Amino acid sequence: MSELPDRLHPPRVEGWFAEDLDHLPQAPPHAELIDGALVFRMSPQRSWHSRAVTALTAVLEELVPDGLLAEREMTIRLDRRNRPEPDLVVAAVEYDPDRTWFDAADVTLVVEVVSPESAHRDRTVKRRKYAEAGIPHYWVVEEEDGLPVVHVHELDRPTSACVAAGIFRKRLERPVPFPVDIDLDGLVPARNRRKRAD
Repeated sequence: MSELPDRLHPPRVEGWFAEDLDHLPQAPPHAELIDGALVFRMSPQRSWHSRAVTALTAVLEELVPDGLLAEREMTIRLDRRNRPEPDLVVAAVEYDPDRTWFDAADVTLVVEVVSPESAHRDRTVKRRKYAEAGIPHYWVVEEEDGLPVVHVHELDRPTSACVAAGIFRKRLERPVPFPVDIDLDGLVPARNRRKRAD
């Protein structure tokens, strides 16, 4: 294994800070910051993941009410040492072509589509961190027989915990964070999926 280039060594003992990400143009794409450590996507993105993110982005762009914006692969500044990059964010902001991150206080919904390399972070680490930052809605999308299954979580404000609110197959229907009705099986073209066992 080769040494990291000097530009990727943390500038201080406590690691990187959220604002440092905007000054690392030579870092690999999709770098994120977790507890002051840079995390890079180390394996190529799977086609299923890419298609699921693209389809969900298109659907949510149609569903979000005025005042909310759906954006894919943008970092969220949770605090000084955490700036993860979820697959999809819905935030209460206006479009800004120069934006590189969202503030956690503006984020309504975070969606992570699980990949083998990110499974632990998506299911546990990010779930806890998003809740601690006060983000009210978190969806984790898993692949089951080539089709999406959405694990929906909501923030329990009194405990600041992210609690399970349901597991959805075939159709995702929810009144929050805004009216949602998504044909999950329709997100993946029929020719590109295996038949789901009923």
